[in-house]
Amino acid sequence: MIDSREYAFEGNRPEIHEDARVSREATLVGDVSVGADASVWPGVVLRGDVAPVEVGSESHVGDNAVLHAVTAGDRVMIGHGAVLNESTIGDGALVGFNTTVNAEVSVGDRCIVASGTVVPQGYDIPPESFVRGVPARATPLDETNIDAEAIFEAYSTGGYTDLAARHGDLF
Repeated sequence: MIDSREYAFEGNRPEIHEDARVSREATLVGDVSVGADASVWPGVVLRGDVAPVEVGSESHVGDNAVLHAVTAGDRVMIGHGAVLNESTIGDGALVGFNTTVNAEVSVGDRCIVASGTVVPQGYDIPPESFVRGVPARATPLDETNIDAEAIFEAYSTGGYTDLAARHGDLF
């Protein structure tokens, strides 16, 4: 039986790796791919109509996030309520709760984008940056007092993979 929350668009259907976990309460439209050991939580919308949506291996998209025409690399964490539009998120990046990432934005590998940040259209964020504010501003992680390794460990994607596996009825 086809999940009623997965929709074709112009001949493209969502493709979900057999080892991924996608909530029955998420909506996937068109050219969408979800990689191995990734999770997509309740209320998420992945809309691949004007361009594909790609969620990489071991990446996790939190409750009520919206990704429209977005490429999220491997081991990416996207927080609850984030809105990403026509952008690219590099490997190992963390995008915080209720963040807005506008069109033509590139977030580099291993960046931390703080909760509530608004990244303006066309912004190019270098790898290993800490990004915060409205509008966003980026600072190299090595110029901050942030223990990036501790943050990446605390929000490691392996924990979310395990948590998704424990939610049998949700996925």
